[in-house]
Amino acid sequence: MEYKQMYNRWMNFDEKTREELLSIKDEKEILDRFYKDLEFGTGGLRGVIGAGTNRMNIYTVRRATQGLANYILKKDIKNPSVAIAFDSRLYSDVFAKEAALVLNANGIKTYMYEELRPTPMLSFAVRELQATSGIVITASHNPKEYNGYKVYWNDGGQITEEHAKGILDEIQRVDYEDIKTCEYDFAKNTGLFNFIDESVEDKYIELVKELIINKELVKNVGQQMKIIYTPLHGTGNKPVRRVLKEIGFENVEVVAEQEMPDYNFSTVKYPNPEEHEVFKIAIEMARKDDIDLILGTDPDCDRVGVVVKNDSGEYVVLTGNQTGVLLTEYMLSQLKENKKMPENPMVIKTIVTTELAREICRYYDVEIIDVLTGFKYIGEKIKEYEGKKNFILGFEESYGYLSGSFVRDKDGVIACALICEMAAWYKSRGMSLYDGINEIYKKYGYYKEGLKSVTLKGIEGNERIKNIMEDMRNDSPLKIAGQEVVVVKDYLKGIEKDLKDGKEKSINLPKSNVIQLWLIDKSLITVRPSGTEPKIKFYFAAVGNDIEEVNKKISKMEEETMEFCKL
Repeated sequence: MEYKQMYNRWMNFDEKTREELLSIKDEKEILDRFYKDLEFGTGGLRGVIGAGTNRMNIYTVRRATQGLANYILKKDIKNPSVAIAFDSRLYSDVFAKEAALVLNANGIKTYMYEELRPTPMLSFAVRELQATSGIVITASHNPKEYNGYKVYWNDGGQITEEHAKGILDEIQRVDYEDIKTCEYDFAKNTGLFNFIDESVEDKYIELVKELIINKELVKNVGQQMKIIYTPLHGTGNKPVRRVLKEIGFENVEVVAEQEMPDYNFSTVKYPNPEEHEVFKIAIEMARKDDIDLILGTDPDCDRVGVVVKNDSGEYVVLTGNQTGVLLTEYMLSQLKENKKMPENPMVIKTIVTTELAREICRYYDVEIIDVLTGFKYIGEKIKEYEGKKNFILGFEESYGYLSGSFVRDKDGVIACALICEMAAWYKSRGMSLYDGINEIYKKYGYYKEGLKSVTLKGIEGNERIKNIMEDMRNDSPLKIAGQEVVVVKDYLKGIEKDLKDGKEKSINLPKSNVIQLWLIDKSLITVRPSGTEPKIKFYFAAVGNDIEEVNKKISKMEEETMEFCKL
């Protein structure tokens, strides 16, 4: 159907939608809203809130949910059910309820958190309630204009490629007239719509507490530590503060201006702990009271940012890679020291995450496994090796961490607890986390990573991203920053090519639109389009003898890559 026909059809959906569409005077805007359906990828939907097939609204949410319902019903599962959670974004609670009522109208039971809760707690609820599937309404750390719809399967992990394809096929068969829904009172009275009992959250909190390795140390040192926490107007406030208090961290101060849910995220430009600006208020508070540690979680509390004091007394934000290697070193060293290291231990990281983790795992004789970018792949590996290997830690450079197997997605609550335990351990040695990362560099070598994200919006931007990926794939540079490119990995073709001898070998990972250039000095450049935003991402990684050397390498690699891509 032509975009203008679909536009005219939507004009008759309801008065509010009609008014919004009539207010659009720019034909390009109308085209962008209706030239395609909002893409249902491997994680679900994510897009700008508004009327249109290419936007997040009750109609696109209902259509996706009808597709999910059809997929579940075709599986012929006895007593199917779906757990649902939502974050603090605009219409998250509305979209969650709309999804539940579509499922209920199809005879599928739903269990929804009564108020906003972190994404990882949805993953836990799916497992605990033995639900068929799960939905969380969130756009994670995206700008306030966005919302999203993530789908999980019965293991508590994000849906696999197979499930995603099956659900997408069903969604594409759904016309808006085919969508079933029902009244809330009917769904509630018939037992189809249910709220998740508080006992589920209590069990989750207890399992998080069990992950602490040095419980006595935390009790003793935790009382002395001063911590500031900000939920960035999101879902982390209650569970994070509860866990920290119950494991022994009593001096936790919350950033009052960022404590309450706020879909406008009024104190920040982007509610993303990767953006240093979000910690501005927290750092001002910390300077007045000599704070040991600052933590910040994104709106759905699956990512964590960490701020510590450097050797000049200034508060600095650690990178996701730095926090990840700190956790890797701490957990492996303490499990070994306390004779708690399980048999066949494994750490999992993504292909764009620091190679320093590999050096640490090699030192402790622990297997490390690489997966594609996206925490869903870490969850898949946990499931694949269940009963064969013992999962210790999974992390990615974009501030996502997980330990334990009762959640199958990155978890900001778990991460906050472990980071605070780790900080207490370093404090007991008279050190900060900043001292800790420098100790790791001295032990294993200096590693530095950088990320350059370029936003290219709309149809033209999408075409530009495709062209850049094709150029990198078919005509990549042979030398960058004075270093020869020795290996090219094309994850879409599934081929690793050695440029010295021309030999090729297969990459044993799912196909993905990612190109990696490995340089002769072990530096690395990775290029991929974002799966959730109109961006192309460039990851740079360097290793050297000191910080100055790796900083220069990263800067030169970025400069020459941008020149090659004409950005």
